[in-house]
Amino acid sequence: MAPPPLAPVLFILLLCVRVSVCGKNSSCGEKVECTPGILLPVWRPQNPSLGEQVARAIIYFLSLLYLFLGVSIIADRFMAAIEVITSQEKQVTVTGVNGEKTVMTVRIWNETVSNLTLMALGSSAPEILLSVIEVCGHGFESGELGPGTIVGSAAFNMFVIIGICVWVIPDGEVRKIKHLRVFFITASWSIFAYIWLYLILAVISPGVVQVWEALVTLMFFPVCVLMAWIADRRLLFYKYLHRSYRAKRNGIIVETEGELAPKGIDIIMEGKYHGNPNSSTSNSTTNIVNIEAGNEPEQDREEVIRMLRELRQKHPDKDLDQLIEMASYSTLQKQRKSRAFYRVQATRMMIGAGNVLKKHAAAEQAKRASTSGQQDDLATCAHVAFEQPQYQCTESCGEVSLWVTLQGGCGSKTFHVDYRTENGSASSGADYAYCEGTLVFQPGDTRKEIKVGIIDDEVFEEDEHFLVRLSNLREEGGTSTDSARLVEPLVTTVTILDDDHAGIFSFGQRELRVAESSGVVEIPVNRNSGVRGTVTVPYHTEDGSARQGVDYEHTQGELEFTNEQTCKTLQVRIINIQEYEKKENFYIVLEDPKWLKRGISDLLLNQGASPPEQEEARRIAEMGKPVLGENSRLEVIIEESMAFKIRQGMAPNGTLDANTVDRLIKDRNLAEVIGTHSWKEQFIEAVTVSAGEEDEEEGTEPRQPSCCDYFMHVMTVFWKVLFAFVPPTEYWNGWACFVVSILVIGFLTAVIGDLASHFGCTVGLKDTVTAVVFVALGTSIPDTFASKVAAVQDQHADASVGNVTGSNAVNVFLGIGVAWSISAVYWESKGKAFKVDPGSLAFSVTLFTICAFINMGILMLRRRPSVGGELGGPKALKILTTMLFFGLWLLYITFSSLEAYCHITGF
Repeated sequence: MAPPPLAPVLFILLLCVRVSVCGKNSSCGEKVECTPGILLPVWRPQNPSLGEQVARAIIYFLSLLYLFLGVSIIADRFMAAIEVITSQEKQVTVTGVNGEKTVMTVRIWNETVSNLTLMALGSSAPEILLSVIEVCGHGFESGELGPGTIVGSAAFNMFVIIGICVWVIPDGEVRKIKHLRVFFITASWSIFAYIWLYLILAVISPGVVQVWEALVTLMFFPVCVLMAWIADRRLLFYKYLHRSYRAKRNGIIVETEGELAPKGIDIIMEGKYHGNPNSSTSNSTTNIVNIEAGNEPEQDREEVIRMLRELRQKHPDKDLDQLIEMASYSTLQKQRKSRAFYRVQATRMMIGAGNVLKKHAAAEQAKRASTSGQQDDLATCAHVAFEQPQYQCTESCGEVSLWVTLQGGCGSKTFHVDYRTENGSASSGADYAYCEGTLVFQPGDTRKEIKVGIIDDEVFEEDEHFLVRLSNLREEGGTSTDSARLVEPLVTTVTILDDDHAGIFSFGQRELRVAESSGVVEIPVNRNSGVRGTVTVPYHTEDGSARQGVDYEHTQGELEFTNEQTCKTLQVRIINIQEYEKKENFYIVLEDPKWLKRGISDLLLNQGASPPEQEEARRIAEMGKPVLGENSRLEVIIEESMAFKIRQGMAPNGTLDANTVDRLIKDRNLAEVIGTHSWKEQFIEAVTVSAGEEDEEEGTEPRQPSCCDYFMHVMTVFWKVLFAFVPPTEYWNGWACFVVSILVIGFLTAVIGDLASHFGCTVGLKDTVTAVVFVALGTSIPDTFASKVAAVQDQHADASVGNVTGSNAVNVFLGIGVAWSISAVYWESKGKAFKVDPGSLAFSVTLFTICAFINMGILMLRRRPSVGGELGGPKALKILTTMLFFGLWLLYITFSSLEAYCHITGF
């Protein structure tokens, strides 16, 4: 069920206001004169006939609608750039309690900070830029259109958008705000922002905005962001509350909330550790990270497997690629998404550009099908790549040999390929010798060697790595080739193992799944962070739900690692009893390693060295002794053979690669979904029409574009093609698209401001009323669709409700703060005061603040158990809440309009 349409209500309201204006004989009812805009001149003659006046009003109104569409489309590009920027990730080294280091991926941008800065700027850019451009374009005099649009947009966001979000939740379902701390901060600031406007307009210095008032308004923005960040990160008084973190299935560290003490394995960011790992509290300020040792990845894997089974049973006629595409789309729908993503998705469905999630799932499956077919062209196209994606060597080896292979092709051409080394944690000149060059594959050559010198030292240090990259594959005498191509791995990682430490010994993972028919299973034990000396590592098996002698054969023994040896394997025999739906587990446990030969430290101790040298040798030996790593206890899960095959991706009518299930459970970086990589891709998307918002039944053939989709495509194709010239989001990590998009938004906003002012004066409306009713509505329509989609698809209400409050605060602090700061400083330099009429604006702000308090109170009451959340709930309560919020909005615009024409006394 859709919410009540707003257009008829607006036109009725406009008619009422127009009639009231014509019937009032006061200065407030005087005819509004049209004045030249910043870019658009006045349409002459000034006093046309009634018929021509109506025609002008229609042209202005349709032009406004078309420009609103254009701003929505360029804002789509702008928000895509913001998604790319805020999705940037970096790798950090995490040190375990035992000293083992793990490289993990973390987001560079904090989610709360990005929501209140770039995300809020993206959704509010037209309102903010309109306010700034209006002031700068009219001789730094205060205007009514910009501030009126900001306050009107805030009212529309707070009442209409939240009302629609309450309405669209399916009957009986609810959505609740998850991060209440941040919501309380942003909600408080969003209301305080408008109280502050009233204070500086009507109390502190009525009619005048002083420089310090404008600057304080602007400075409230970083203060608001800081306070929200403190609440999100649980700093200051929040640090006395429990906090823990967990590693998501894609390795990104996220915060978890709860009252229970943390369980799992404590590790420390930035290489520091203090406190008892078994304690739930610590007085240390070190940022302790808790990685849950629970079964969440396994539960996700089981869910994906169950999904694939159900899809196969529901759609037996579908081939394997179609099932994977359907499963990929389903997992993308369930993934948590950002505010920018919802904005982009809503805009593209509205303009006939299609569902971005379905298009991405189909493109990924097509790419996978293309990759699987690469082997078919080996007869005509040679593949050049490194033989291994990773190499290891000790720092005392002198040099390491890397091999590049050429497979396939006709075998009659000569190919050249360049290579060069790149720094990782290892630095050229200190840890290895930089090298670059060209490999030449003559006809018949299939393997070429690259030698890189390794620099040795006697200083204990962590393992380090550098990269070697292949590039510029070409035929002899040419600049390119169609007869060969570079394939993965075209970059190899060389890890330099420190040979001044005995090493850290561990399994490669926490758990291993095997089929009961596997027989003898070979399990590798790795040696990292050092390779010096001979070390033995005892091991034994322990029962879990599996029993030795019944499900597996008990095994114990020792693995002997000789000097510079990095890997050994142990063997366990699985007993096949062909049990149906079997799922049992046992453990393989590594015991404390023993150092047999200690290298240089052992020589110093046994060759009669002086006491100081012996003491130094003992200290070095203690630092370099062998230890167990984090994964010293391996859980082996024995499964029924058929279940194991399904888990690994085997299916009756097709074969999946071994990583299919893992790819499906891994969260995608949504910047890849809505971002673009080339101008060619952008122009293809611009001229392509796709099915819009309605979802077809799962498993049916993709829906063809409707007449409405074609109509919207024809209406917007000019904007789509024009904005395809904006740089792709891949350039400069999104910043090129960001800068160009905001410049285009600024230009279109200036035109919208002129058109809105001319439209208002043509129909006899003041800029205040035009801004509150029409411009605010036009700039907020994309946010309305985005919040609606977020409310339905997201599990929580943060993306649809929480972000509205943050956007309202940012509108005031940036939109009015920047504009008034510029004007106040300008007039102060002239020795004059910056005058702002407090009447209509102060009245609108006061009215909005009162309605906002009512709105927030109702949302908090809806969290009571009788409803259960801010959005949704029983049908009757949904209808009452939506009608009340719509009523508050209509009350606001009605009284603001009446005050503008002196029917109600303002301030």
